Amino acid sequence: MGLPLVLGLAACSSDGGTASAGGDGASSAKPKGKIGVILPDTKSSARWETADRRYLEEAFKAAGLPYDIQNAQGDKAQFQTIADQMLTSGVTVLMIVNLDSGTGKAVLDKAKQQGVATIDYDRLTLGGSAKYYVSFDNVAVGKLQGEGLQKCLTADGKKDARIAYLNGSPTDNNATLFKQGYDGVLSQVSGYTKVADQSVPDWDNQQAGTIFEQMYTQQGGKIDGVLAANDGLGNAAIAVLKKNGVNGKVPVTGQDATVQGLQNILNGDQCMTVYKAVQKEAEAAAELAVSLANGKEGETTGTVHDPEGNRDVPSVLLVPEAITKENVKTVVDDGFVTKAELCTTEYADKCAKAGIS
Repeated sequence: MGLPLVLGLAACSSDGGTASAGGDGASSAKPKGKIGVILPDTKSSARWETADRRYLEEAFKAAGLPYDIQNAQGDKAQFQTIADQMLTSGVTVLMIVNLDSGTGKAVLDKAKQQGVATIDYDRLTLGGSAKYYVSFDNVAVGKLQGEGLQKCLTADGKKDARIAYLNGSPTDNNATLFKQGYDGVLSQVSGYTKVADQSVPDWDNQQAGTIFEQMYTQQGGKIDGVLAANDGLGNAAIAVLKKNGVNGKVPVTGQDATVQGLQNILNGDQCMTVYKAVQKEAEAAAELAVSLANGKEGETTGTVHDPEGNRDVPSVLLVPEAITKENVKTVVDDGFVTKAELCTTEYADKCAKAGIS
């Protein structure tokens, strides 16, 4: 998607968190607004800092708009403090990735009261008041995970399988949608039995390891497949499987196409991940934010229903893609991860076999 351009220069502060439009004042057109973005953490996924921040900054700089991007680091009180600071500083557009719908709603409602346009980015705030929502089709993400696990089990010759669910955070609406997708696939397969089903608070990978170890022990090691909601949770399960000498024998899913997840796939320890082209998501959100900052309405592709707020939120939803060993190259070709990051010495030969050159 192309971004509307506003004349002016953009400069990034030394910490990379803010930038302002400048120029000589006479020949440069002044931007009409300032954009604030609150990212959730670095614990749930590496993507927030390695991908989202980078792509959003690039888009805002290209548009010549002042911006402020901060990360709440999983702290709900800090999330609200950042929001208050941004509103005080004069942002005219606020984009958030909520930590939970309660905190997100409080921030969105305060922004709305002050006449600030709002965007839910990646996660829908249930009961909230965001003007727009930008994300991927999260039920489709879950379907890809369920179908991926089924394909891996079938490839292993397993028609009957005992499956463990390692779900995302119970406070993240996306995790609910992911589960809706993969449970909708796996629950329809005769011969599959769900033997464990637990959510991981705050997507915490360390807790995920403890939870999965308890699952594994309770089932006496009789788990044939693991539906892990993202790569971090998947890696936590893989660590337990390694300890028990069965990594690579028990298919594990993931999501986010992280370097770690892709390396686990190349290694044969993870059967698939879901690639969400974050650059496209960030650019779509940035395009909406830039339009709003310039006093214009944004373009959307549909609506998403918020059951708690009983409203349809104008949305831009993008299409996710399943990644297996056969098409890991896609993620590198897109520039989402680099060959240098992925193909370290340990993985050089495996990268070559996967066609990554």
